[in-house]
Parts: sequence; C-alpha cells; structure tokens
Amino acid sequence: MAALVCGVVAFVSTFWVSAHVISSWFGTLGFGVGLYSQYLSATTPQRTLNIVGLVGSFVGAALGIAHGGFLPHP
Repeated sequence: MAALVCGVVAFVSTFWVSAHVISSWFGTLGFGVGLYSQYLSATTPQRTLNIVGLVGSFVGAALGIAHGGFLPHP
C-alpha cells in the first residue's frame, strides 16, 4: 500500500515542473518499497497494487529527474 501511495504522489506531482524534488524522491522511494513489497506479497490483489505503485513511482521518478532532479534549483 505504501508503494501505491508513493506512486500516486510521484505521478501527480509531475504535472507541476517545480515539484520535481517531490516526484524524484517519492518516485525513488516508492520504487524501492514496491520492489521489496512485490518480493514479499502473497496474493494477486497485493501484487496488482504493487505493480500499479511501481509503474507510478517509475514514471514519477523519471519525469522528476528529467525536470530537474533530486535537489531544488538555487
């Protein structure tokens, strides 16, 4: 569930270029948590939510890095 929340936050924050720090960090955190959660998941509904969170986290992290990266601009 944490991966899904991080994925949603990372994906939604990519709509604002100035929120690149949020999308980069939440995307990276959600991707790592999602991979570990996928490793531990036992049921198909858990795996489904993990994959949705992983995809959202990956897209959010990729666009956040493309828009400016992990640190705010001076």
